[in-house]
Amino acid sequence: MQMKPIFVGCLFLATSVAAAQAGPCSSEISKIEQLVSNPNSGIAPTARQTVGAQLSHQPTPQSVARAEQKADARYDEVLSKAKSLDAANNPDCSKVVTELKLLVGMQ
Repeated sequence: MQMKPIFVGCLFLATSVAAAQAGPCSSEISKIEQLVSNPNSGIAPTARQTVGAQLSHQPTPQSVARAEQKADARYDEVLSKAKSLDAANNPDCSKVVTELKLLVGMQ
């Protein structure tokens, strides 16, 4: 019966160590990733509006696919940068997280 308190203590310690290793932007990055991965959230990578769209030209399926690929690539690039800065405990990650939020329509 002595094993239960030891197990709970080890579990608490493991959780505390994981939380202590989290960077300054970990929770925000995690929240963004969860929202983007949920198709019902309405949050997704977006790209700037093209000149053609501003001139009321109808998009083709190919142009929509290209725009989605471009937006996804940019999202992946900025997400990777945010994670790198966060892992290094660099507070500049907050600026990159702000950019990430803009890319997915959170601000």
